[in-house]
Amino acid sequence: MQVRGTVFRYKSDVDTDVIIPARYLNTTSEAELASHCMEDIDKDFVKKVKKGDIIVAEDNFGCGSSREHAPIAIKASGISLVIANSFARIFYRNSINIGLPILECPEAVKNIKAGDVVSCDLSKGEIVNETTGQKFQAEPFPEFIQNIIDKGGLIASIKAEQAK
Repeated sequence: MQVRGTVFRYKSDVDTDVIIPARYLNTTSEAELASHCMEDIDKDFVKKVKKGDIIVAEDNFGCGSSREHAPIAIKASGISLVIANSFARIFYRNSINIGLPILECPEAVKNIKAGDVVSCDLSKGEIVNETTGQKFQAEPFPEFIQNIIDKGGLIASIKAEQAK
């Protein structure tokens, strides 16, 4: 799967409370969650984000509580990929479960700036900063995890397998 978008850039330790503040956890509406995504760290995010855009962050992205709402809000906002040096373990798993592609690639993080246009072949882990021409290699997911992401998440993947 290929993705391409403009980069939103964040520092280390972006926790789930700023990805989707707790005051909005009383809804399961993906559109409602998306409308408040990142508002406590970047109040212009929801006004600027477009389908396909990419988040690049430093260390420990998605730390904090284990709420599944955080990756749902990110994905529903239109973000097609999150690239970071590292992810909090539960956020990492929740992202796979809901079909949000995430890649760890410190070299890309070091060289990609806010506003750059980035493309990625998720199945190969190849990241290209189209703004600078630089190329980076992340470790791609194993085929079974890539299948979960390609199908839109764990539940959709299981339903697709059961339908065979």
